[in-house]
Amino acid sequence: MTANSKTAPDQPVSLFSKTQTQSMSLNRINSERDAVSEAREAKTARLREQRLEKEADEMAAAAALAALPKRAGRR
Repeated sequence: MTANSKTAPDQPVSLFSKTQTQSMSLNRINSERDAVSEAREAKTARLREQRLEKEADEMAAAAALAALPKRAGRR
């Protein structure tokens, strides 16, 4: 009976410690997931900006080419 009475007070501390460890692990996992998500969003924004810039350059080049006078064909 004395062995049982010694472990009884330790049980709530052990359960709290286990819960706290699980909570810390969950917070770490959530932080990592958020960091990955933010990195993905930043990369997507950067790639979108590059794509739009490239498309604008291509449209400007096409407009400049269309504005050039047509050469007469050889006969």
